[in-house]
Amino acid sequence: MDYAKSGGSKAAKNAPKHKEHNAKGTDKNPFGDRATKEELLARMKAAAEARKKAE
Repeated sequence: MDYAKSGGSKAAKNAPKHKEHNAKGTDKNPFGDRATKEELLARMKAAAEARKKAE
């Protein structure tokens, strides 16, 4: 008996099971919308200050 021919078809292998809420190309995370290095450094410094004040 050929067991490969019986039953349902196999699922697609490289397809995601669901879409992520923050996937690239969505409204929340559009393509090409990257922060500059200065913005990232300012955000990191603000977070470090907030942690320093919390201690």
